[in-house]
Amino acid sequence: MLMSLSSLGCGFSVCRSRVCVLGSLGFFRFLLGLGIGGDYPLSATIMSEFANKMTRGAFIAAVFSMQGFGILASSVVTMIVCKAFDRASGADAADPTPQSADIAWRVILMLGAIPAALTCYWRMMMPETARYTALVEQNVLQAAKDMEKVLDVSLSQIAEDHPIPPLAPPSYPLLSRQFFRRHGQDLLSCAITWFLLDIVFYSSNLFQSKIYKRFIPDKFKVNAFEAALEVAKLQAIVAAYSTIPGYWAAVFFIDRVGRVKIQMMGFLFMAAVYFAIGIPYYSHWDHHTDRGFMFLYGLTFFFANLGPNTTTFIVPAELFPARFRSTCHGLSGAAGKLGAMVGSVGFLWASHKKKEEGYPKAIGMMVSLVILGGVCIVGAVITYLFTPETKGRSLEENENDDEEATEMSLLRCSRSHNSTTRPGSNHCSEVAAASSA
Repeated sequence: MLMSLSSLGCGFSVCRSRVCVLGSLGFFRFLLGLGIGGDYPLSATIMSEFANKMTRGAFIAAVFSMQGFGILASSVVTMIVCKAFDRASGADAADPTPQSADIAWRVILMLGAIPAALTCYWRMMMPETARYTALVEQNVLQAAKDMEKVLDVSLSQIAEDHPIPPLAPPSYPLLSRQFFRRHGQDLLSCAITWFLLDIVFYSSNLFQSKIYKRFIPDKFKVNAFEAALEVAKLQAIVAAYSTIPGYWAAVFFIDRVGRVKIQMMGFLFMAAVYFAIGIPYYSHWDHHTDRGFMFLYGLTFFFANLGPNTTTFIVPAELFPARFRSTCHGLSGAAGKLGAMVGSVGFLWASHKKKEEGYPKAIGMMVSLVILGGVCIVGAVITYLFTPETKGRSLEENENDDEEATEMSLLRCSRSHNSTTRPGSNHCSEVAAASSA
């Protein structure tokens, strides 16, 4: 709901002055970021708790891979809107900013409210996951009913007249000493690797301008519609040949190779690409921004999405107890966004070798790209040393939570319901079995 309303709000930035428009647009984009930040951990957690342990990684990766199609769809929408407004307005190339362009960008941003509203509706129609209902809300009966809806089969004839023994309450709170003793290293490894990834991933704007200058006509030769259309076309090409294939390669390999190996491989290949761009940058790439440069640019996204960009989304949804799962995923993602700030702002400033375009003199592009390659190597080392493998393990095995508070309580529930209509079966044990399958 927040994403849908904030997308509409972005289009209603109706101030006349530039400062006012940017201020109101920034406010609604901030709200949009809050909505997306809330949906990130929910999407991963819901999928991890519904999926079978043997295919769980592929299912979560498939959910995450929809970002690639979203990038492609946003580019297509931008191209359609710009082409339609360009034809309808009859804008001249001599006028770089036609008046109708002020309406076009608002329409593009407001169209984002449609998928957000559909997602909100479908999310409201979904039942809560059985793990959350049974282990957090302490309602095993409702968990059994929800599993019946999801699986579309009857787990058992639920005896409404038999009381269900209460599950043991959680033994320790979030961020307590016991929490850090049990899960501190896992949370730290997830947060640090996500932080390091986003430093590199969001620093792609360092050499984006080089690609735009090479493949997009000069801004004084085209109007705003044509320039935006060319940028969207370029983004669609990158999404089609690198971003989407990277996501779906991760879907294919994640449950075959494992999270740790894929994450390490992704970091190392990203490091190799950044070194290949950075070391000969001033001697070659600064003067030859050709298809080879475009290919290397695309490889950064391919290996990021095949590796750590996908695995950092998956692993936090598998490691932590049900009552902490979304929160710990959100904390890891928040660390990633701090890395995004470092990558998109800090390295943008650092990449200037001389005073230009309002930026002070800094270390330059070559050193910046080599440092980013080094960041990738650090990410691979931390992954190897501290990130546990979750492939093929149930969430209960991964989370290493208090056995007395979870498994034993479900066992007591099972023993108290031997009088259900099907001998040897009851909804408590079947919910647990279906959840950890």
